[in-house]
Amino acid sequence: MKEAWVILKEWSKEMVETALENGADALVVPPGWQDRVKALGRILTVSEDGDLKPGRDVFFEPLRSPEDESRIEDRLAAGQVVIVEDDPPEKNGNQSAGANEETSGEDPPLPECQPIGSGIVALKGKVIPLENLTALGGRLLVVVRSLGDVELALGILEEGVSGAVVEAESPEELRVFLALVKTVSEREVLRTASVVAIQPAGLGDRVCVDTCTLMGEGEGLLVGNSSSFLFLVQAEAKENPYVAPRPFRVNAGPVHAYVRVPGGRTRYLSELQGGDPTLIVDFAGATQQATVGRVKIERRPLLLIEAEFEGVRGSILLQNAETIRLTAPGGEAVSVVDLGPGDPVLVATEEAGRHFGTKIEETIWEK
Repeated sequence: MKEAWVILKEWSKEMVETALENGADALVVPPGWQDRVKALGRILTVSEDGDLKPGRDVFFEPLRSPEDESRIEDRLAAGQVVIVEDDPPEKNGNQSAGANEETSGEDPPLPECQPIGSGIVALKGKVIPLENLTALGGRLLVVVRSLGDVELALGILEEGVSGAVVEAESPEELRVFLALVKTVSEREVLRTASVVAIQPAGLGDRVCVDTCTLMGEGEGLLVGNSSSFLFLVQAEAKENPYVAPRPFRVNAGPVHAYVRVPGGRTRYLSELQGGDPTLIVDFAGATQQATVGRVKIERRPLLLIEAEFEGVRGSILLQNAETIRLTAPGGEAVSVVDLGPGDPVLVATEEAGRHFGTKIEETIWEK
């Protein structure tokens, strides 16, 4: 999920509440606002007297020259949070003193950015430098003032920058901005594997992941015995004659299984608990972050399901029950009790190799 920060220059209770209610991660505000903001809700503030301080925790940098790009590279390499702004430094009260000194002089001011809906993209001409910086990784955010800015910044090198720092003119505009930022998310490349074997696997402790999000048919979690071969296990959203649908729940597999979480990482199902983030994936590969509400671990009979994609075989253990479903290429839910050899199911594959859930390059076999 991309980060969404909001710049506020004039006090507005409605704007602060809009930011809070629509998923903003931080507010960039003038000094003296801390108590008023915190009285309305919990959110990070960026200010001289805020939670994060400009010039210490967060660095506002222009991007107008190779020297600017080099300085930002150094900050990202040092693990610092960098916000690429497009106003001349003297116009932004959050600019650190050091940065003011570095960028003062004869550098021409950047053109004024147009408000939302104008169709003018303020980041035009900065795509290549932003691509170079995005490729370095780290927390790089970009100030945006139009929908075109958002789409451009969050689409750089397909992955996009870490997030957008939004400056909007009204609560209505802010809602549109935040909705766009929060719906630009990671994508999973799903492939069609063929089921090669299904067999009973005795009893085991299986995990139901109850999320704070309602899912539909074609949506669920990526789970598997190997981090390199994950199956799209659907939520219990489909009507059936046995139990009422639970579209917030994925009966995901045993305690040892891997599950995809945000940031391209995996965790063991047994590690998840209420309040943790997880990643909902649909059959087209679109994702959204969801919060785990609770996890239920119960002893149940299991099935071992094996599938193959381009000569690589992967497996998953799932509860032996008709309400547990994998996913056909078109998004249709396929009950594990109806699966047979040759049936197509959606999976996510990658080269094996993870350490504490993070993908690494190493020689490893998982059986």
